[in-house]
Amino acid sequence: MEYSHKTAPSPRKFKVVASARKVLFIVFWDIEGVVHIEFLELGQTVNSEGCISTLRALKLRLRRVQCDKHSILQHDNARPHTSRQTQGALRQLELTTLQPPAYSRNLAPSDYYLFHQLKNLKGHHYDSDEEVIADVCRWCCGQSSEFFS
Repeated sequence: MEYSHKTAPSPRKFKVVASARKVLFIVFWDIEGVVHIEFLELGQTVNSEGCISTLRALKLRLRRVQCDKHSILQHDNARPHTSRQTQGALRQLELTTLQPPAYSRNLAPSDYYLFHQLKNLKGHHYDSDEEVIADVCRWCCGQSSEFFS
């Protein structure tokens, strides 16, 4: 509601444009680059089962990419990450995790760095989710190892 004089012209209403849909993705990286990237289906949420299936896919990818290296995961303390099922899967898959850093409610410091840089794609207009996925993959895989280290 807005106060205006009787003789003042009525405020102009702008046409509302539907906001762009969001594409949720999960990415794992090390100091050399992206190890595994996964995009969620529209409407899919991150829950314990989804987290476990992602960890299994990550473990398979790690076997192919990092033959003799030992991997340590750092993630936040979100419920899907700390659930009994996920913790059991981490033990079964023999994936070591670090405790989240202090005061990291949403993002680990490394996440902040990656996603802050990814905002450079903001402002691009895409016609489909596939275009967004292709552009994000191209951007992530196009970064040098110095970026990730």
